[in-house]
Amino acid sequence: MMAISANYCFETLARKSNPKVVHHGIIRSSFSSKDDLRGQTVVVVGLGASGRSAARLALTRGASVLAIDKNEKLVPLEHDPMFEKYDDLRTILGHCDRDILEKADRVVVSPGVPLQNYGLSSLLQSGRQVISEIQFAAEVLPRSIKVLAVTGTNGKSTVTSFAGQMLTHLGFKTFVGGNLGTPLSEASILCLTSSVRTKYQVAVVEVSSYQMEIPNKCFCPSVAVVLNLTPDHLERHKTMQDYASIKCRVFSHMSHSKLAVLPIGNEHLNKAFRNYAHNCHVAWLGAHPGVKIDMEAKVADLELPSKGIDSRVQLGSMKAMGNHNYHNAAVAALSVLGLDMGIEADSISELVETLKSLPHRMQIVHRDTYGVTWVDDSKATNVESTYTGLMSLKEQKAVVLLGGVAKVIQDTNSNGFRKLVGPLMHHRCVITFGFSGSMIYETLQAGGLIIPCIRAKTLEDAVSCARSIAGNGDTIREGLSEIGLHILIILCLGLQVAGLQVGIINTIPVGCWKWIMGREKLYTA
Repeated sequence: MMAISANYCFETLARKSNPKVVHHGIIRSSFSSKDDLRGQTVVVVGLGASGRSAARLALTRGASVLAIDKNEKLVPLEHDPMFEKYDDLRTILGHCDRDILEKADRVVVSPGVPLQNYGLSSLLQSGRQVISEIQFAAEVLPRSIKVLAVTGTNGKSTVTSFAGQMLTHLGFKTFVGGNLGTPLSEASILCLTSSVRTKYQVAVVEVSSYQMEIPNKCFCPSVAVVLNLTPDHLERHKTMQDYASIKCRVFSHMSHSKLAVLPIGNEHLNKAFRNYAHNCHVAWLGAHPGVKIDMEAKVADLELPSKGIDSRVQLGSMKAMGNHNYHNAAVAALSVLGLDMGIEADSISELVETLKSLPHRMQIVHRDTYGVTWVDDSKATNVESTYTGLMSLKEQKAVVLLGGVAKVIQDTNSNGFRKLVGPLMHHRCVITFGFSGSMIYETLQAGGLIIPCIRAKTLEDAVSCARSIAGNGDTIREGLSEIGLHILIILCLGLQVAGLQVGIINTIPVGCWKWIMGREKLYTA
């Protein structure tokens, strides 16, 4: 699409006068008007799910919207049925004149857009209204909605999902989303357009580091959790301390009765937290006040003196696969109780068995006629999450597939895969594949891996090889294993495209799993 000048865009999107408009201040009330941005022009940068939702929210709030994205192959929003009722909307695909952003009243940035693009960083430093989608959404969330925010390198989607499931089962009207699935802007749109203002009682929001790169003024959770911090996204954040500081921005406006939850003993997070703590209550993962987990007894002891909580949650009925899910459920329970909504720990104990894992996270997708269980853990897109998945199944023999395009680990001489040698020793075989397959193979061999390690060219080749290994031998008899089911895990280490880390998960459900089940009949004795 051809470049469009700033003057053309702003002449086309005619401004409407409104004496109540505040162009460079944050409007925050107990419930904002649908028209609080009338007369303003909002530029939305990046038209993925978050950007599209932010554009709809801006239009709902009465603004004129310029939606921009570098991808010239996208369909302009004006031609999208979701936007057909809006007139004050223009889309610019491809090159964009920087003057457009400089003349806008607000610039809302999607999390997938680095601040180096479009001169966003310099605009932000100059004091212009450059904000994240999550802050833009938080501006108009009713104060009556309690917010539980979950972030961290690994496990945040599962903890968010578990907490949402608990609250929903307990009868609370709950929004679950953010970085996970549905953007927070969708909740804000519903609150603005619904006839019942208290549509949601609580919002459980997964927050990524990309969503917190721009300092926020309005996103203030009742409970915020940083689960862990391990090397990831360093191609964007550069150093671990910068990464920790961005994560801890989730605490930046929490005080008084708010609850901050952090893992015990993380030096980077402890240092960063001191810069953002404002006398809020603090709880720890692995210590009290906070939660301690007895993995052998499968119980979690929760203590939050500030909330009057001293309880035990039983985890033994957990059906979700993987020992790490006991930890995820315990953190979700602590977070839900910390919302101070009158929930009893016994009620949560009764719900543990109902918790379901998310797709691609230790998800059982198929049990074949030979007693082999096929598990999709392809959301394990870094070494640390892969390590966790392997350790959670160390008591079961598995054929493990590792592949894709490995993420970059900066400031280190290691690619990180040596860490997997230990947990892989518990399993039957490793098969590497894809772009980084050879590198993974060589690293594991050099690290002293003693179980068989096989190189395959493609995912399909790897699956064929894995099925042959899992289906032969005297451990499988009449479709059942004499020592329990064999597990085959698909652990894909991410897909990197032009420097952007993208999960490989989309290629697996439609392609691989149907292919596996379709070819099962070929593996006959």
